[in-house]
Amino acid sequence: MTYSGRPRADLLISGASELLAPDASAPGVVRRIVGGAVAVAGDVILAAGPAADVVDAVDLAGAERVDAADGLILPGFIDCHTHLLFGGSRAREYAARVSRRAAAIEELDAPTGIAATVGMTRAASDAELLSAATGRLDAMLAQGTTTAESKTGYGLALAEELRLLSLNRRLDGDHAIDVISTFMGAHDFPPDRPIAERERYVDEIVAEMIPAVAEAGTAEFNDVFCDEGFFTVEQARRVLEAGIQAGLAPKIHTDQYARLGGSDLAAELPVVSADHLNLATDKDLERLAGAGVTGVLMPLIDFAVAHPRPVDARRWAAAGLPIGLATDLCPGGWAVSMPLAMQFACRMSALTAEQSLWAATAGAARAIGRDDRGSLDPGRLADIVVVDLPHLEDLIYRIGHAPVTHVIKRGRIVG
Repeated sequence: MTYSGRPRADLLISGASELLAPDASAPGVVRRIVGGAVAVAGDVILAAGPAADVVDAVDLAGAERVDAADGLILPGFIDCHTHLLFGGSRAREYAARVSRRAAAIEELDAPTGIAATVGMTRAASDAELLSAATGRLDAMLAQGTTTAESKTGYGLALAEELRLLSLNRRLDGDHAIDVISTFMGAHDFPPDRPIAERERYVDEIVAEMIPAVAEAGTAEFNDVFCDEGFFTVEQARRVLEAGIQAGLAPKIHTDQYARLGGSDLAAELPVVSADHLNLATDKDLERLAGAGVTGVLMPLIDFAVAHPRPVDARRWAAAGLPIGLATDLCPGGWAVSMPLAMQFACRMSALTAEQSLWAATAGAARAIGRDDRGSLDPGRLADIVVVDLPHLEDLIYRIGHAPVTHVIKRGRIVG
């Protein structure tokens, strides 16, 4: 506090064409302030709003200044669903699949899908996995992401899953992006074990993996893929309830390819987030909303897999379901740009520009249980992005183009 009684700012970001301020308490609502500014003290936001009001409210003596140069000021993006850590590449498989020729995939003469990545991840050294993941995080930061959730699920064995969680922790400590860890031993069944042992693998997740993960303290969430060919509703219940008992908050991938009842389970528990939901009915969505669940929308993976029923997110909004947006960065859909996810959320999933921004910030914060970020409210973390575009509509319109000029993480310029 200065002699004048005004709080002292360490950083001022001003000169914006628009300051975009999501309302964390009102899904889809974004205040658009012409000529806005943000003042930062330490690692939190001190004031945000019209530039004149911000300048009057704080002491700027000695403050560092960032000129937005008639661009956009907005919260840092939160990528609330990624599979950041994986070994190898499935680029040849992806190229074969997009050709829509079955023969092209047969010609690969190698495992495909999750099984392929499990093999490559197990074979990769810690250094190789860290190097690849760091490169992905660097690309994400350059596009304005300041927080990312990272799921395991390409180990599918106790030692391998614990290794991935340990590497997540190292990434979180070493990189500017906050990395939030999710255990997902229930991503699929191990490819090196027969189908007859599937129930035994669920037993191992419940009795061995989850207790070990909880003891290590390296994960915050526990996720399961409840869908056709993956985990049944009853298997998913066992996995999630065991995680809850061990102190791991529940998440679920469900209704992506088949409606088995995963949404009912998600609402009953309830989970923190239910992700994909392509086949969820309006009643499913209403029940999830009533249970306080956040739905996670991932239009880039719908595009990458040519999903026959891409999500129409207007139904989610009409049901009152808060929406978080994510890239679903994974070996089957290599995507690191949250602005691109916003653009696809508008074109493919029918969100408005404001809804897509809210989902990429305040909504995504809900999906990972972080009420300390995702908006520009005073007291929130000073995770802020400056983009060299004049209006929010330009960010949606310029497909694949997001000229991020500054990334501020916890009050520090990191990009």
